[in-house]
Amino acid sequence: DKDFAAAVEAAASTGGQIMPPIMGAAAFLMAEMTETSYATVALAGIFPAILYFGGIFLMVHFEAKKTGLKGLPKEHIPNFFKLFFKKGYLFLPIIVLITTMSIGYTASRAACLAILTSIVVSMFRADTRLTPQTFVEALENGAKNTIGVAAACSIAGIIVGVVSLTGLGLKLADTLIALSGGIDIIALFLTMIACIVLGMGVPTTANYVIMATITAPIILKLMPETPVLAAHFFVFYFGVVADITTPVALAAYAGAAISGGNPIRTGVIATKLAITAFIIPYMFVLNPTMLLVNATLPQIILFTVTSMFGMFAIAGGLEGFMKSKLPIWQRILAVFGGLMLIEPKLITDIVGLTIIAFVIFAQYGVKGKNESVEPC
Repeated sequence: DKDFAAAVEAAASTGGQIMPPIMGAAAFLMAEMTETSYATVALAGIFPAILYFGGIFLMVHFEAKKTGLKGLPKEHIPNFFKLFFKKGYLFLPIIVLITTMSIGYTASRAACLAILTSIVVSMFRADTRLTPQTFVEALENGAKNTIGVAAACSIAGIIVGVVSLTGLGLKLADTLIALSGGIDIIALFLTMIACIVLGMGVPTTANYVIMATITAPIILKLMPETPVLAAHFFVFYFGVVADITTPVALAAYAGAAISGGNPIRTGVIATKLAITAFIIPYMFVLNPTMLLVNATLPQIILFTVTSMFGMFAIAGGLEGFMKSKLPIWQRILAVFGGLMLIEPKLITDIVGLTIIAFVIFAQYGVKGKNESVEPC
């Protein structure tokens, strides 16, 4: 299916913007704007990113089982260790960047050291070695890419200035509070819509600047007890998923152009595959321990278990397949049970896990009528 293939590419590629340690360069800005260390931001983003890609993996896995899709033969898959020992040294610039940022270097200094490291490691092999011509081309490409980012950030600065000087940000916050009726979950939902609209078609770096200055303060005003880092992660995630949310969905359009599929249908499927990204941010605010903010070991174990079960149930419910095809009532129960685990309360966790356990037993404890082929 061209549309499904393009959707997988769009959803997975979009995840690169929320995956530590780089996070589409937003981690460096977030560290500065939240006045926390880069290491803290990168560490906070690890578990949500794992959940995001885990959710996509489960959706693709169930789709493969449902349609009989098989993977490449083992002999056609490159050997990881052989490839790593041959070209693993190319990771050195990234390691230098992460290390220097973690020990307190400024972003500019860390970037310069990483660039110098890139030049050095390129000399190790003839096929990657920089020649005078390729060096000039690299400088040219770097300048061109910088112009695009600079223009986007400049426009973002204009937007931020207008919002600040006109008081539009405060008015937006007051409007959302009035519309929500003081109910936190509704206020968060309305903030999510605002983030998606503001983030459509905007590059990651400028996207985060806009979200951090316009919508993050809204959450902090609506829910003052929310940690600053949790509010920034909330708006950042929804700004990022605007790339796969129709009708704009730039990532979906790019994937569809490669596969030859339909961009709108690709965007819809990509949104379903990345459903985790529409759920996790609520957990940031309702359960900041997911970002390892003042988290204890028992809390980490609890949200790890509940989150994994929740993602499994939601993925199976949306795909309509686990071991065999799910009847509509099982699909509804699976999604409902998974959503119950968002709220970090004992009663909701017990209800959610009980519902999910029932669906899993119905699928795996009793022989299904519509057995599928083996998964890829």
